[in-house]
Amino acid sequence: MASGKKVLQFHEMELDERLLKAISKMGWLQPTLIQEAAIPLLLEGKDVVVRARTGSGKTAAFALPLLQKLLNSKLNASEQCTSALVLSPSKELCQQTRTAMEQMADKCGKVVRIVDLSSSDVVAQRHVLSERPDVVISTPSKVLAHVQTGDLDLKKIEMLVVDEADLVFSFGFEKDFKKLVEHLPPIYQAVLVSATLSDDVMNMKNIVLHNPVVLKLEEPDLVPESQLTHQRISAEENDKPAILYALLKLRLIRGKNVIFVNSVDRCYKLKLFLEQFKIKSCVLNSELPTKIRIHTINQFNQGIYDLIIASDERMLENPGRNKSDRESGASRGIDFQCVANVINFDFPIDVNSYIHRAGRTARGTNKGSVLSLVSLKDKEASDAVEERLRSGYMSEDQVIKNYQFKLEEVEPFRYRAQDAWRAVTRIAVHEARLREIRIEIFNSEKLKGFFNENTRDLQVLRHDKPLKTVKVQPHLSHVPEYIVPKALKRVATTAITRAPKQSRGYHSTAKAAYESQKDNPLLCSEIDYGRKRGGGRRK
Repeated sequence: MASGKKVLQFHEMELDERLLKAISKMGWLQPTLIQEAAIPLLLEGKDVVVRARTGSGKTAAFALPLLQKLLNSKLNASEQCTSALVLSPSKELCQQTRTAMEQMADKCGKVVRIVDLSSSDVVAQRHVLSERPDVVISTPSKVLAHVQTGDLDLKKIEMLVVDEADLVFSFGFEKDFKKLVEHLPPIYQAVLVSATLSDDVMNMKNIVLHNPVVLKLEEPDLVPESQLTHQRISAEENDKPAILYALLKLRLIRGKNVIFVNSVDRCYKLKLFLEQFKIKSCVLNSELPTKIRIHTINQFNQGIYDLIIASDERMLENPGRNKSDRESGASRGIDFQCVANVINFDFPIDVNSYIHRAGRTARGTNKGSVLSLVSLKDKEASDAVEERLRSGYMSEDQVIKNYQFKLEEVEPFRYRAQDAWRAVTRIAVHEARLREIRIEIFNSEKLKGFFNENTRDLQVLRHDKPLKTVKVQPHLSHVPEYIVPKALKRVATTAITRAPKQSRGYHSTAKAAYESQKDNPLLCSEIDYGRKRGGGRRK
């Protein structure tokens, strides 16, 4: 945005008073750059390709003009019909979009009806579609199934939105999407929303858009360095568990964390590993029912637990996966809220995956950190990410800062960690996956009626309970004082000079050190085990 340019406010965009009240209720003070540019164009009826980085407010950029046009059309409408279709590549994204749009339409009462078809089966949704809702949100395959059975008529569609358009084809929806387009009317307004302008997006643009405006704003496609910090720890593969264990158990990392690995099996191996040290975590598993996945994400967002393990969305692009898997995403698009740190336990397989993982934190104006554990085999991928970040930030300096983590300072942690990691066998992982599927399906199906009448009990249902397929030794949950690094003891001692008498063990002193560092999401940037005395504070 040019310096000194007046920002076009929401009330200056000719939006309905009901929408403005909902915007005010959500606490939006002014539109983001992408919203300011896109909303007036869409209200004019233009086809638009919206390219903006994750967390920049893309959903509201298309949802507000869509709702406004619906309110306008209802003034002279002679019959109820479905006039807007929103397509997303995953069920989680469909759920998020529906929730966001319902919040924006909160003051419209029952004038606007919005449904999400992505989660339940075709038969159960026939009654919902018979009432001809105004907005239908779903994955391409589910919409096509309803169209082919005659339950959904798209001939009166006035607006088509494709959210996360660069993933729709890569998630295996290309054939479904092209068949779906054949059922649309000759004239309609179309919007493609994407974080990147990939070849797939350009192909889609040629299929559904007519003389579109392409918004490639001056806003950087990477989160500014002042908002998002990047750090890495060089580590051998078999040392990664010890490093993560030390970081978490010594409370060197604070806030809500998303840990990424490269497969679902690795998710459960890591969960079972942490479980042995009484570190609670939950897994975002595409094999679980959609409602369970969404409930897990919602509880994480509400702060019920602060450590979630996910596999990279690229792992879901295996052509051999089943249909339900391909409608589930992990690192891309899911709105993990208020995430302080993204931890790459497994380094991502390419630059785009790194960018999308990093996009789970530092959303909007919030600050965040990305910490990557980089082994020798990851060096080439790490260098590629460094080059990409440097070009995006226009900086000659190293963007991914090296964190000088000296493992010899936490040698006792390594012995404990290696034993615990070896204890998590393939059989234990397999049993853990089956156990969680059984538990969650039971919660989802058998208790459905109970939860309908006891909503408070549903709210407290936890997804981070121990799976107990690996023997847990009680003493591992405690960190004795003698294995705490001297550098951290000095920080802790300084931090608690006026604190009451502490109990034995490291729980209290670590917490004091942790709480004394208020300005940095990752405390590891404040504590350098290799720093010499008088060396100053590392920036």
